[in-house]
Amino acid sequence: MKISELAKKAKIAPKMLLVQVVKLGIPAKSAQSPIPQKDLDKVLKMLVKKKPSLDIDEIKRIAAKEKPVKEKVVKKKAAAATKEKKPAKGLPAKRTQPKEKAKKTPAKATKKIKEKVSKAKEGKTAVKSTTEDILQPTKPQESLEGAEKKITPEESKPQKTIQVKLPISVKDLADKISVGPSLVIKTLMGMNIFATINQLIAEKEAAAVAKEFDYNLQRLPTIEEEAVAVHEEDDKKEDLSHRPPVVTFMGHVDHGKTSLLDHIRKSKVTDQETGGITQHIGAYEVSAAKGSITFLDTPGHEAFTAMRARGANATDLVVLVVAADDGIMPQTVEAIDHARAADVPILIAINKIDKQNVDIDRVKKQLSEIDLMAEDWGGTTITVNVSAKTGEGIDKLLEMILLESEMLELKANPKRPAKGIVVEAHVSKGGGPVATVLVQNGTLLQGDIVIAGAHYGKVRALIDDHIHRVKEAPPSKPVEILGLNGIPQAGDTFIAVSDEKKAKEICDVRLRKIKDEEALPTARPITLEEIYSEVQKGKLQELKVILKADVRGSLEAITDSLSKITSKNITLNVIHKGIGEINESDILLAAASNAIVIGFHVRKTPEADAAAKKEHVDTRLYNIIYEAVSDVRAAMEGLLEPDLKEVFAAKVLIKQVLKLSKAGIIAGSTVQKGKVVRNMECRLIRDGEEVYKGRVSSLKRFKDDVKEVAEGYECGIGLENFKDIKAGDVIQCFTIERIARRL
Repeated sequence: MKISELAKKAKIAPKMLLVQVVKLGIPAKSAQSPIPQKDLDKVLKMLVKKKPSLDIDEIKRIAAKEKPVKEKVVKKKAAAATKEKKPAKGLPAKRTQPKEKAKKTPAKATKKIKEKVSKAKEGKTAVKSTTEDILQPTKPQESLEGAEKKITPEESKPQKTIQVKLPISVKDLADKISVGPSLVIKTLMGMNIFATINQLIAEKEAAAVAKEFDYNLQRLPTIEEEAVAVHEEDDKKEDLSHRPPVVTFMGHVDHGKTSLLDHIRKSKVTDQETGGITQHIGAYEVSAAKGSITFLDTPGHEAFTAMRARGANATDLVVLVVAADDGIMPQTVEAIDHARAADVPILIAINKIDKQNVDIDRVKKQLSEIDLMAEDWGGTTITVNVSAKTGEGIDKLLEMILLESEMLELKANPKRPAKGIVVEAHVSKGGGPVATVLVQNGTLLQGDIVIAGAHYGKVRALIDDHIHRVKEAPPSKPVEILGLNGIPQAGDTFIAVSDEKKAKEICDVRLRKIKDEEALPTARPITLEEIYSEVQKGKLQELKVILKADVRGSLEAITDSLSKITSKNITLNVIHKGIGEINESDILLAAASNAIVIGFHVRKTPEADAAAKKEHVDTRLYNIIYEAVSDVRAAMEGLLEPDLKEVFAAKVLIKQVLKLSKAGIIAGSTVQKGKVVRNMECRLIRDGEEVYKGRVSSLKRFKDDVKEVAEGYECGIGLENFKDIKAGDVIQCFTIERIARRL
């Protein structure tokens, strides 16, 4: 039976019935599509629920191609049969009873059909559905009522689950839910989404479309998620083994971190650094008497705050190096904050004890003020007195590190694929991209396929910190790897995968995401000249400032002067202040916070200058304090909405009203006072009340258009979007003056 025929009998639109049929999971493309005989009952049950008055018997007979038999015809036929077979007088009546026989036959047939259907449902026998089998119930009214009682909302709209990879095209989604692409496009149009057949749609839209056709959408994991999931599986206890601790040296610049590590490694690392200051993160492995230790040497200068933070997040233990002669310095406090943010234990190494007149107790007192109480002072922080120059206390320092690591119970599984973090990366002249990685779990082998950030490659060589080639890198071992197709970022995660093709697909997706993020418009930082244009009505205004000065006294003086600039409408927020030249991290912070940078008696580093031009950050340098304060005050005043003041310009008396074919309504007027200018703001006064406020749209002297008319002259004036002008009205012209508000 075609959908259009059933729709005609049910008195509903064929398209509406088509949608309902598709929702029931029956494949159909148009209203002329036939409903399979096996699915007809399912459709009829749905129609009965919506239209209980529907004549189901007639529909079934039409589907079975049987003509309806009227009750009167049946009675006539039965009476005729009885009359014909009436016995003659004197003869015994025959035992045959046609009526009873006719009643028994359908009952037996129905019983057999029910048995066949029940066996078919149990899977015992295969039964072919025929029109007679399906459409001949014994008690149609009772069966329909029973069906109505048993049908629940869940059964009337069966929920099926489909698994798809997202994003998915309209065509693929239509195939998954067994409907035509046009129906999917129509559904999307109902959601105000206009898509083509090959257009990709996101998870939210795809799930909404699937729900319309009674399907639950289940997202399949992407290739990247499948690759990462392998490394997130829990390790078995029998596979876990002890791994060396990863230790980070932190502290203020020139407090002896690299020199101390240099003595431990018995090498000359500081000779390779510019000015003896570490400019990159180095990773080194050291063998001690009771085990091996992996050291990360992070820069101490504040320009490398982000690199130092990455070092803390990759480490198990932080050794804070404090010079005995200098004590706690600003970068020392920053290092402590990074270590605490990473939630790792801190061990204090008080260096330079070989110098004369050093006060170790003063250093411990400073440490106690920042909640790092030494053990010999009754606290829990381990402190070791060392000298990078003489080597005193270094053995004890290594012993304390290993003792602390035993308490942490550091373990890893060397039997699984490698996973770790990129410490640093660069381009080698002979080897191409080279990345220094720290293996955190698993074992990295030569020949493994690795993904590092948005780059991948086959490991051609593994080189340890002593520039020796190795075949494998177990947990906590730092190595350089060769073979990547690009340079990853420091801090990126690397994983080993089994398939190079999958690695390429994952990296292509990551690179595409990076390009999409770069293509997005970024907020341009504000400048002192542009502050007024950035005013948003109804919001509290805030001017963010980063201060850098040459000495602490000047910094405090500027901060104190700026704090005295107060207003109910504007707040001044010094988001960062420090001593020293303006560096790249200051510019990046200003760009991210939409702030301006003010420097007093300092200069910008070349890197900061380049970053400021790239990020369009407003940077101001001053040598006099009051000039800096004056500029900030002017900027804050620019944030205030200006006061608007009307300034009188002219008074015009209307003598008569003229109706011109081209110009429309014109007021023949005399300028009594002042000067009228075309496009000037004005108001119309009638009987002492204002009836119009707008602009002078046209100005004429006789037949000529003019720009202005002086006092005492006659003119014709047209008002913008206003025609109700009468003789005797007065036009007052004025200008708007914006007056800047002061704090």
